[in-house]
Amino acid sequence: MQTIFIQVKCELGKAYDVADKAVERVSQVSEVHSTSGNYDLLIKCHLDDGTDLGHFVTEHIQTLPGVKDTFTIITFKAFT
Repeated sequence: MQTIFIQVKCELGKAYDVADKAVERVSQVSEVHSTSGNYDLLIKCHLDDGTDLGHFVTEHIQTLPGVKDTFTIITFKAFT
């Protein structure tokens, strides 16, 4: 299992809609947080090993209505 975080910049007034759609449509999404700064949302996803990250982001996240831009953070190890 691999965890990635995706920062999402939304069209004006669409952050809540994008957050709702991400949770509804993308089963790999585990959490969505609103954020301040250059991006509106932070989406946490758990992906199966071997998943093509680029295809996942471009096909499942960037195509959500209201998404303007994304920035993907790939993680290596979780410290708890």
